[in-house]
Amino acid sequence: MMNDMVQFFRQKLGSSIYSGLQGQPNPQQISFIRQLQKELKEKNNLDTPLNVLKVVVFDLETTGFYPEKGDQVLSIGAVKMTGQHVDFDDTFYSLVKSDLPLSEEISTLTNIHEHQLRDAPPARDVLMKFFKYTQSHILVAHHSKHEKSFMQKITWDILRSRFEHRIIDTSFLFRLSNPLVISSPLEDICRECGIDIKDRHNALGDAIMTAQIWGYHLQIAQRQGYSNLREVYEHLAKL
Repeated sequence: MMNDMVQFFRQKLGSSIYSGLQGQPNPQQISFIRQLQKELKEKNNLDTPLNVLKVVVFDLETTGFYPEKGDQVLSIGAVKMTGQHVDFDDTFYSLVKSDLPLSEEISTLTNIHEHQLRDAPPARDVLMKFFKYTQSHILVAHHSKHEKSFMQKITWDILRSRFEHRIIDTSFLFRLSNPLVISSPLEDICRECGIDIKDRHNALGDAIMTAQIWGYHLQIAQRQGYSNLREVYEHLAKL
């Protein structure tokens, strides 16, 4: 019964789940986003040596898989990296405000509860803080199509702006060793890489594990002789 109610509210709100609650972005926010988009277009990360490449590894916890059908972001977690080194002291985490009912299944999986979402910062505040944290760095995610679809949706609904960041999936580096690899669940990849599984289905916990996976495979790429992302892209394009 509860799941039916949650689905009803999602379908009722549909694609306007954020936009109707946020109002219009203010001039300062618009100015920041425009400047960020300019930097993203001008910045060349493809030729940066892999050992000094700066990325932000991030993860979203959401109510489901379909932002266009009303599923929403519950939390965002991220951590910065330089090369294969994870900066555990420079992280980002926030819940995202919502007054919608949360299914027991999602609450149990993520350990996020309705009262926490009611008291959380509004989506626009979280999104602006996240963009200020990421700046113009490349973003990395595990199963990144999920993160990309939600970021495109929430950025448009709230800021009336396109999501312009480059997102690289972890499988990008996996394919150097096995071109036919199909990306597995995060915990399976962690076991393969010898990474401790901690705080699974917490956005920051998953981001940190994803960062360690990225670092593990980045070292393999460097040992194979790749110097930068452009060389990796060019190699994979030939496969």
